[in-house]
Amino acid sequence: MKYNDTWDLEIIFEGGTNSEEVQAKLATVKEEIAKYADQLQAWHSNSPDDAAALQGILKQQETIGKGLGQVRTFVSMWHDAFTNDEHASVVKGQVMELAGELQQLSTIFTKKLVAIPDEQWNSLLQVEPLNEIGFVLNETRDEGKRLLSEDEEKLIAKLNKDGLAAWSDLYSTTVSIMTIPYTEKDGTVTDLSVGQAMNRMYADPDADVRASLFESWEKAWTDFGPVFADILNHLAGYRLTLQEVHGRQGHMEEPLEYNRMSEDTLTAMWSAVDSHKQTFIDYLDQKARLLGMEQLGWQDVDAPVSVGESKPTRYTYDEACDFIIEHFESFGPKLTAFTKHALENRWVEAEDRPNKRPGGYCTSLPEFEESRIFMTFTGSPSDTSTLAHELGHSFHSHVMKDVPRQNRGYAMNVAETASTFAETIIADATVKNAASDEEKIALLATKLEGATAMFLNIRARFLFEDSFYNERAKGFVSEKRLNELMTEAQKEAFGNSLSSYHPHFWAAKLHFFIDRVPFYNFPYTFGYLFSLGIYAEYLKHPEGFEEKYIALLQDTGSMKVEDLAQKHLGVDITKQDFWSAGIELVGKDAEEFIELTTERVR
Repeated sequence: MKYNDTWDLEIIFEGGTNSEEVQAKLATVKEEIAKYADQLQAWHSNSPDDAAALQGILKQQETIGKGLGQVRTFVSMWHDAFTNDEHASVVKGQVMELAGELQQLSTIFTKKLVAIPDEQWNSLLQVEPLNEIGFVLNETRDEGKRLLSEDEEKLIAKLNKDGLAAWSDLYSTTVSIMTIPYTEKDGTVTDLSVGQAMNRMYADPDADVRASLFESWEKAWTDFGPVFADILNHLAGYRLTLQEVHGRQGHMEEPLEYNRMSEDTLTAMWSAVDSHKQTFIDYLDQKARLLGMEQLGWQDVDAPVSVGESKPTRYTYDEACDFIIEHFESFGPKLTAFTKHALENRWVEAEDRPNKRPGGYCTSLPEFEESRIFMTFTGSPSDTSTLAHELGHSFHSHVMKDVPRQNRGYAMNVAETASTFAETIIADATVKNAASDEEKIALLATKLEGATAMFLNIRARFLFEDSFYNERAKGFVSEKRLNELMTEAQKEAFGNSLSSYHPHFWAAKLHFFIDRVPFYNFPYTFGYLFSLGIYAEYLKHPEGFEEKYIALLQDTGSMKVEDLAQKHLGVDITKQDFWSAGIELVGKDAEEFIELTTERVR
């Protein structure tokens, strides 16, 4: 089938960021915020109709959230697809202004929740439908106990638009104007966008091309290094100050709380990774020998593998979409039907062109109760896996439409569950469909890109970020020191197995500069391994598993991850055994790769 590889943005708001519809929506949101302020002012939590008043306030929150979220998502989508649109920043500023007003009112609401006596509060949560969202309301109330005075929280909200959020936006703006010069073999010099350079640097089959691009890539981030060092330090400094005044103990308390997980769970996961990483280091060593190298360089870790007469597998966008649909059908009809609808209705921006930001993501259009996917498709199996990954995210949001809106706010660690599950279905299918050992070797290498990213690359990110926050608490961390911390983290995570490292990776990785939540990286590894546990259960009992899977996804926004795992999988994730089992499952792929290639590297 033929699929369009660009978004249909006109269906959201006609006219782009200059749209009159966008301005009308923002005006409506402003009116709704004023109405919300009046509701909060009139709400006295000891009145006889307290439950009804609370429900009305929650409904108004939903209305505002949907309207403001619709515009926020639209303008971000537009700017990511057309980074040369200068007006996008203007509309983003308008959204931030309204978001600041809303944050101030949210503080008032939370403080009113905190002020309700425990006995009365517990009675409130017995009333339908409040009892369905009790977990989330209790979270909000507990978080509210950390808040400062109303005036102080108002000041923080006002400052945020020129503080935490502004520093994050400055990073995105700076990256959008960067170019990476590359000299082709015929002498032609091409200025690549960051996204184009990254895709080619990691995926080009020619080692000389990868090395040349990596040299230009590192230089470009070095040139902008002082700017990004300032941004990163100010983001972290701002966040550490907020954590301190809100009574948090250490820089990990907030991300753990946000991800609804305990430190015991995080420790168990990383301990399991460290205990089993040698299997994946052995895989990288074998890959180096297969590519005719003593050791892989940083830019070679994800390089495509081609042996014998086999050429790297390539897909057109249409072929990738059809392949995903075909193999989702083996899992369940609901995932398949949803995927067809998303692809046929232009929910995906995948075109390979200049003036797009790098990376990929799935985002929400709350008024439509739909998702949209952003990526750049270049034809590799890795891109096909990325598309499946983001479709998994989208499916997760889709099945949450059947639960109360307050219970849809799942944290990032479990957000990676559905995406990784979908990606695993496709990765397994590509390997099983291999026509020869040569093709299987190449596809196993592609599949193992995810494992090495989760167990080695993201481990390095976590080690770096943990060290950085410890040092940032004592003062500004220089660009030189940031490079040292990053290189040390990469060497530790990869077991000194690479011939070169990426000192400015801290600058090149968007995830370190996202303002919404600190430590944006470790949830990927959690979601990857948690998903592998679910996938193992599916392989054991495939009949009717889709409904059980959907039930688990629907609970992700209303319980702690330890309880979620116990309820749906019957496992204790504070113990290393659960995580080790998942790592050993994917470790079999590494062992098979080594076995299949042993004769070829002697």
